[in-house]
Amino acid sequence: MFGTMEIVLIVLVILVLFGGKKIPELAKGIGTAFKEFKKSVK
Repeated sequence: MFGTMEIVLIVLVILVLFGGKKIPELAKGIGTAFKEFKKSVK
């Protein structure tokens, strides 16, 4: 899968693209989508 360096690089790219202020909104959206996906699988 991914090594430590790849994960760090991906996180840095996300920080550059979205900026520090948008990260919590993005994480909340991903969490909500994941929760809905798990609910629909059941």
